[in-house]
Amino acid sequence: MSHEDERLARAALSRAFEPGEPRVLGVVSRFGAEELLARLRDGEDLQGFWAAGAARLATVDPRADLDHVARLGGRFVIPGDPEWPAQLDDLASVPPLNERTGVPLGLWVRGPLRLDTVADSVAIVGSRAATTYGDELAGDLAVGVARAGRPVVSGAAFGIDHAAHRGALVGGAPTVAVLACGVDRAYPRTNAPLLEHLYEHGAVVAETPLGGAPQRIRFLARNRVIAALTRGTVVVEAAIRSGALNTAHWAQRLNRVVMGVPGPVTSPASGGVHQLLRTGGAELVTSAEEVLELVGAAGEHLLDDPRGPVRARDAVPLRHQQVLDAVPLATGAPAASIARVAGLPAAEVSTALAHLETAGLVELDDEGWRLAASAHR
Repeated sequence: MSHEDERLARAALSRAFEPGEPRVLGVVSRFGAEELLARLRDGEDLQGFWAAGAARLATVDPRADLDHVARLGGRFVIPGDPEWPAQLDDLASVPPLNERTGVPLGLWVRGPLRLDTVADSVAIVGSRAATTYGDELAGDLAVGVARAGRPVVSGAAFGIDHAAHRGALVGGAPTVAVLACGVDRAYPRTNAPLLEHLYEHGAVVAETPLGGAPQRIRFLARNRVIAALTRGTVVVEAAIRSGALNTAHWAQRLNRVVMGVPGPVTSPASGGVHQLLRTGGAELVTSAEEVLELVGAAGEHLLDDPRGPVRARDAVPLRHQQVLDAVPLATGAPAASIARVAGLPAAEVSTALAHLETAGLVELDDEGWRLAASAHR
């Protein structure tokens, strides 16, 4: 049998069963899609789950589906194609979550971006009901990631997803939308302009075949594809119950980097992110630079630890700082008075004051020693 026959078989099976169905994908990984399709069409001794799938096959025309997606400027990419993103194969060894798992039968794709070019991508996901804080942060992170040359992957939903795609476009990098419905449908409808742009300049991807409606179980399957496609997942705003957390859990299972952006501690929109951070399920990030450091190769995008501004008094030895702390701010004082306040011998204080004067930190006038202007900074 040819590779194109395998493509037809996988297209047919994608119509007969839900995405991420472990029973189907397990059989396909062992025997191939064509063998499973032949057994289902033979129809002998089929019961329950398998019988239901076989019944759906009676109305399936995979060739028509492939022709349809081609007319839309798309394709059905399967394992073994040059474009197949090899990182998705990691799903073969991951146990089920929400009864979904496994390497997809294939991906329906619209847009010029080849999927084998997004291995270094970053997923940015989060709440549909994003706050202004979350929306701005997601956009800024996506801009920074994109300017570093990494594609951005998200789910084309309201809120954080939309901000992530928008930020990637501003940053000049390609972006991938992974849908829980067919690539010929816009969900939500208000995101139709975004998807139209991605049809021309990025990629819109789905396991669900053409015409498929968005359903909860398809979102759960979709999340594993987002996590597997990317090198790391950033969660920006997610409540305690959130689909974005499901994506983060898939990323954990796949040993991808999971990152969380903290929000106000009083914000329910960030409750799920805070739980991830508190339990060690995610690395805390606050900027695109921190994201890039975590997903980059060893030694790449390294950041210096943040430090406050360097002050002239930072270089002063500790005993001299003890003297400096005893020098009055405005009205001068004699060395003996400063020694009493500092609790140090007068001779040591006199030596320290001479060094501090050379450093420009103290001044001597008619009234005595006082702090110089540089010591105030």
